[in-house]
Amino acid sequence: MPRLGGSPCHSRGHPSSTGREQAPSKSSGSPSLGLLWVALALALALALSDSRAGAHPLPIQGPDVLGRLVPQLRAAFGWWNLSCPACKGLFTAIDFGLKRESGVAWVGSVATKMCMRLKIAPPAVCQSTIQLFEDDMVEVWTRSVLSPSEACGLILGSTCGKWDIFSSWNISLPDVPKPTPQPPKPPAPGAPVSRVLFLTDLHWDHDYLEGTDPNCEDPLCCRRDSGPPPASRPGAGYWGEYSKCDLPLRTLESMLSGLGPAGPFDMVYWTGDIPAHNIWHQSRQDQLRALTTVTALVKKFLGPVPVYPAVGNHESTPVNGFPPPFIEGNHSSRWLYEAMAQAWEPWLPAEALHTLRIGGFYALSPRPGLRLISLNMNFCSRENFWLLINSTDPAGQLQWLVGELQAAEDRGDKVHIIGHIPPGHCLRSWSWNYYQIVARYENTLAAQFFGHTHVDEFEIFYDEETLSRPVSVAFLAPSATTYIGLNPGYRVYQIDGNYSGSSHVVLDHETYILNLTEANKPGATAHWQHLYTARETYGLPNVLPAAWHDLVYRMRGDTQLFQTFWFLYHKGHPPSEPCGTPCRLTTLCAQLSARSDSPALCRHLVPDASLFDAQSLQPRPPFC
Repeated sequence: MPRLGGSPCHSRGHPSSTGREQAPSKSSGSPSLGLLWVALALALALALSDSRAGAHPLPIQGPDVLGRLVPQLRAAFGWWNLSCPACKGLFTAIDFGLKRESGVAWVGSVATKMCMRLKIAPPAVCQSTIQLFEDDMVEVWTRSVLSPSEACGLILGSTCGKWDIFSSWNISLPDVPKPTPQPPKPPAPGAPVSRVLFLTDLHWDHDYLEGTDPNCEDPLCCRRDSGPPPASRPGAGYWGEYSKCDLPLRTLESMLSGLGPAGPFDMVYWTGDIPAHNIWHQSRQDQLRALTTVTALVKKFLGPVPVYPAVGNHESTPVNGFPPPFIEGNHSSRWLYEAMAQAWEPWLPAEALHTLRIGGFYALSPRPGLRLISLNMNFCSRENFWLLINSTDPAGQLQWLVGELQAAEDRGDKVHIIGHIPPGHCLRSWSWNYYQIVARYENTLAAQFFGHTHVDEFEIFYDEETLSRPVSVAFLAPSATTYIGLNPGYRVYQIDGNYSGSSHVVLDHETYILNLTEANKPGATAHWQHLYTARETYGLPNVLPAAWHDLVYRMRGDTQLFQTFWFLYHKGHPPSEPCGTPCRLTTLCAQLSARSDSPALCRHLVPDASLFDAQSLQPRPPFC
């Protein structure tokens, strides 16, 4: 994560220096390695934090992980007595030393010891993950512009320096007046309706094994190396498990082969995260196997239906590692984007394949009057450590988006945006710029579709002037995977259809699940069932932004309605512990928060503001 965007992030670390002033250390390495150890340990913590979280309480976000770990690091490694001048001198020497010495392999062993000491993960996971991360992290550190003042601000506090590696930035909007807002008109009776299948977060685990321990000590279980469960507990189910487990291929095949009752489909939006959560033991070969295997499965069962994918954060290895296009050579993402272009070539035109190969994003026209834009949301990710080098509009993607939207406005086209990570979970400056873009092009932007959180929710956008008029809604569809403790699921959107003058807005949506409790019974088969339809279940007049805004406020006062939402939020398998008032208000706040680090919209949800502080009203983070 680079300089910009007001979000937190792991700081980088560095190898040794021979400076005279050194902080006391309880480890066996040179204390001048301090921040490089921090970088690797925090990269590991951010990558694995979702793996330790349950479906409820809500998982810890990147910034919170840092806030929790940095004091532990200071205490464990004896940095309490490090003076500010000595710290700055130390990291100045570290920067100089890194430029002179390329051999930094020994850093990994020290970082592994730190990971074990802080109990971030089991020893084998610590060792494997550090080995995956260390080369990229050292590369990021040597290229980064993080100053000694910023590094010491992280370690010693704001009196020593300001840790603000994500300063604000702004994209440029065309000097074209914004048209008067025009809410879409309801389609005429009998107008065509399109059905769009939405798939996200499939997370195929090649090593899933029925009967293994679903509650092993590793971040991902139900696997060949998870071992058997204790005699008092059952092992992993045949179709999947309510635990920190992903899916066997047979469950994905069952889902795709059983789509008939939900179809037919006019097109498919597929927003990524194909590999499993075994992020400590993945190679490029593993990721490409997942990409080609699952793509082939989608083609097999969907046949001629056009499929439009987006890139997830798990497609790369190390996880979350998506360098901007200016990073070349072996560290670049070219290996991944090229494989995607080859796998998806039957679905995408040449213009889309061109930008996909460069930055993992593209635009195309699936039908007259509609432009589809697939964003690479890893360029907004709090966990993408490559953005430490520079987080100002990575790959120029947002400026490109503005150009696409302006061209669509000029033509009178409507636009759908798909992506993996929702905008409210992004780095602050990226998120706020995106929010501004959505507000400017509210007449053109017909719908937004994301995944990543694994649960069933939404994010509302408001006009920037008053933050009171809903202008857009991002639909966050539930995952195919069970991770963590969920039923497998998928979504179908009903959209104003393919005809001249279509608004292309979402008219309704339906969710389908596989009830694992029933499917895993002896002799049972997998039966994918309709869970609910949005308008009918929530009593919505339509599914435009204002209707979702009203639903949030209805749920604030109607606990029974909220419990229905909570049940569906978890795809029919909510956690056993109840969601009390703080949980309910935090969850509702998240539905209003399409802009990260912006609690203002949530304060009026709270009857007694003294119950909550600003941090407790931040949108909760995703499961993965």
